[in-house]
Amino acid sequence: MIQNLPELNGVLLVDKPKGWTSHDVVAKLRNLLQTRSAGHAGTLDPMATGLLVILLGKATKASQILMSHDKEYEGVMRLGQVTNTQDADGDIVETAPVPPAIDADAIAAALRRMEGDQYQTPPMFSAKKIQGVPLYKLARKGEDVPREPRFIHVARFELLSYSAPDAAFRVECSKGTYVRTLANDAGRAIGPGAHLVALRRTKSGDFNVADALGLDAIAAMPRGDVAARLIPTWKAVPGRLL
Repeated sequence: MIQNLPELNGVLLVDKPKGWTSHDVVAKLRNLLQTRSAGHAGTLDPMATGLLVILLGKATKASQILMSHDKEYEGVMRLGQVTNTQDADGDIVETAPVPPAIDADAIAAALRRMEGDQYQTPPMFSAKKIQGVPLYKLARKGEDVPREPRFIHVARFELLSYSAPDAAFRVECSKGTYVRTLANDAGRAIGPGAHLVALRRTKSGDFNVADALGLDAIAAMPRGDVAARLIPTWKAVPGRLL
């Protein structure tokens, strides 16, 4: 029984698999680790993989602080196709040829121009709520409602490689940044449009996906071994005694 087990307190770094929502991961770990108090510090779309910062026990009280950390992602955008969700989970709504003149140098330059402070409009297919209703529910009805742009900062947006029509990139950005919207906007800036086909979160603040565990590995570990992997809250959030 849960009440007969010692409470787990701390931060667990998880490598989220593709196809899982962040809520799915939290629910799975709550069951695996037999704990009532669990949450996360930053949502990942189902299509995305990588670092999900899981908070257990008293660490959930530090969720707002940990959620505010800057993030790093690696992804792939596909030029010449625009989707209604801005990623590969949506339907293609526009296509355009990718001219040979669009090379790695041109793409890299376009990404660099998107660095810095800016305002970003949340996509319709998102969990952001308008008058209590998630935008994606309105989008599924074909509605497109006004959204308040949010202030974001893109510290780095660099091209890693280009093999037409796919451009691999790395981006460092502030919390709340929609990377699929960055890919969509980059495609517009480059010319033929684009959508996100792969995304992996590699860092959140000082946390690195290299230190994260997969769900299968966690499921195979004794609960005590998982407890030993937890990052104490005082270490994850210096100055906070939780």
